[in-house]
Amino acid sequence: MTKESLRIVYMGTPDFAVESLRCLVEGGYNVVGVVTGPDKAVGRHGSVLQFTPVKQYAVEQGLRVLQPEKLKDEVFIEELRSLEADLQIVVAFRMLPEVVWSMPPLGTFNLHASLLPQYRGAAPINWAVINGDTETGVTTFFLKHEIDTGAVIRQVRVPISDTDCVGDVHDRLMLLGGRVVCETVDAIIDGSAEATPQEKMVTEELRPAPKIFKDTCRIEWNRPAKQVYDFIRGLSPYPAAWTTLVAPDGTETVLKIYETEKFFLSPQPYGTIKTDGKSFLYIYTADGALSLRTLQLAGKKRMGVEDFLRGSRLGSGYSVK
Repeated sequence: MTKESLRIVYMGTPDFAVESLRCLVEGGYNVVGVVTGPDKAVGRHGSVLQFTPVKQYAVEQGLRVLQPEKLKDEVFIEELRSLEADLQIVVAFRMLPEVVWSMPPLGTFNLHASLLPQYRGAAPINWAVINGDTETGVTTFFLKHEIDTGAVIRQVRVPISDTDCVGDVHDRLMLLGGRVVCETVDAIIDGSAEATPQEKMVTEELRPAPKIFKDTCRIEWNRPAKQVYDFIRGLSPYPAAWTTLVAPDGTETVLKIYETEKFFLSPQPYGTIKTDGKSFLYIYTADGALSLRTLQLAGKKRMGVEDFLRGSRLGSGYSVK
């Protein structure tokens, strides 16, 4: 079997998944179908249907696209079966029922943006940065019943620098993932793919990567400066860490923070704000302070600290909580 004869069905939805599909298509692999999420109603009154990023690319390439509402729908199952895939590849898609992932004779493998078994879950890139990790990577593994627990096929590591935000790491892993997906397919074709059970790879306590919600993104200023700094860059640029800005009269406003620098100043109660109203804005943590560099008030655009201070007239008496 060759890459031209191996029949592949690809499953994915967001931008992260486009790169791997692009690498397969441009690499000459035989992608016979693409499964992605339903079109999203946008615009006034939901009158415009927006394609997923994966569908947009697939349509441009003339690929057959399936968009099931429910993955157990019999019509979808029969349509998927009719594609006669030898192998299925999943990148940033929904959890698959067994009837789907067990369908092709060579199985279904997933690309996960972490060094499994670490960071099983929906937000592995965010949590690696939030936790201050100095490296991460991508993993391909065969699917089985329990989510993100299948035998590992390939794994590649990359460093995380102290100044990387999650957007930087996301883009790096996206590009790396495309290469690793193709390498995994090649290994399956030539029979060199040796799947290692994840149970044999556990060397330390496992950290989860649960889905991130708005409440997850609230900054806790009573933590050490390094932890708050990592927390902010682990949520930047999306969905963004936030805090509540409290004016002297008690008025509260949501403030999103995208970029900071660590400063170790003389101790002040955490949540205290120090600013000259022109060029710097410090917020104190448990053991130091962060200098805010890029931020956004509710209802305003994202901006640098000097532009923010010029328009906000922020002065003494303000704090965050």
